[in-house]
Amino acid sequence: MEAKTKRRIFDEAFKREAVALMLQGGKPLNQLAADLGVSPKSLRDWKKLYGPPVPVRSSEALEIELRALRRENERLRSQRDILKKTLGILVEPGPSGLPA
Repeated sequence: MEAKTKRRIFDEAFKREAVALMLQGGKPLNQLAADLGVSPKSLRDWKKLYGPPVPVRSSEALEIELRALRRENERLRSQRDILKKTLGILVEPGPSGLPA
């Protein structure tokens, strides 16, 4: 019969320090978890508890951003179309049928 391994308990200070290391981004999550002797799942759970709050964006802010992105998208389309037309003029076939 195999002996049960005792579950390790980490204090809040350790968890907060682990989250701080994770947020610094110096190491991949799996490597950091192995270095600390914890599971990657534990680190993700601790990040939810002790990490910075995820900003919640209002629907109004999202609408404003969407409108701005649509304007930018239209501007970029216009620039692309102008470049296509310019390239078309430059590579129009000459009298011999080859691009001039």
